Amino acid sequence: MQKAVELSAQAARNDSPLLLFGPPGTGKSMLARAIHEWSPRAQQALVILNCDSVPGPLQGRELFGCVAGTYPALPEEYQGALLSAAGGTLVLEAIDALEPSARTALTGALKVGTFRQEGGDRDHTLSARVIVTAPERRYEGLFGGAARVISLAPLGERPEDILPLASHFLARCAEEAGVTAVGFSNEAREALLQESWDGNVGELRERVRQAVALAGSGAITAEALGVAASPENVPSFRDAKRAFETRYVEALLRRCRGNISQAARLAKKDRKDFYDVIRRTGVDPSQYRR
Repeated sequence: MQKAVELSAQAARNDSPLLLFGPPGTGKSMLARAIHEWSPRAQQALVILNCDSVPGPLQGRELFGCVAGTYPALPEEYQGALLSAAGGTLVLEAIDALEPSARTALTGALKVGTFRQEGGDRDHTLSARVIVTAPERRYEGLFGGAARVISLAPLGERPEDILPLASHFLARCAEEAGVTAVGFSNEAREALLQESWDGNVGELRERVRQAVALAGSGAITAEALGVAASPENVPSFRDAKRAFETRYVEALLRRCRGNISQAARLAKKDRKDFYDVIRRTGVDPSQYRR
């Protein structure tokens, strides 16, 4: 990741199109935002367009804009992403979802430095820096070799990044939750390194966020993360369920300052049923009243 950051810092100093490759969840979008912040364009607009969320027939409109009357169902003029990002940075996520005709038009616009809105006859200067993300390197020739390329490997292939990233997410999630981040237990650290992380950085971030929600203040355990250092340490379903109930009850009571009625409402349970859960876990609500 340090190598990718170094390349990104270099790329931030010029305006060439940039291709970020890597499997879903490897941090491409986060890196694209960082490149914008490190660039001389940081004070200008950052526009992010997820191509996968735009229907094919409207992709040209979203990217280049259109003049009034081009689309009967959408009669007003539409500025489009390239004009919205003028002077700044346009990040096109999931470029593999962009229709071939739109990709060809974008490549041509970047080559000549101008484009036209759909239905229009006026040339607009393409002044936005374009960064695109894709899961595979087969789009490497998208801009005819004029673009810089940075690849992000799956998290499982760069284990040296796992613990620093986990610590970063722990600090951020703890701050959001208003709790004190202590760190990870030794077992949790070992388990983090042994996990395959098929969901990459995104999965790691969500696991840490859920663990903070369950554990609150205190060290994060492997159990809270939903990982195990070895098969022998995998808890039984019954023990895991009881541990989850305990952490869930503690988190709710902490949030509600020991108010059982309020905690029951948040849990969407009858007060009596929720009290039975409290009694089963052995948690003392009075410890959370302040």
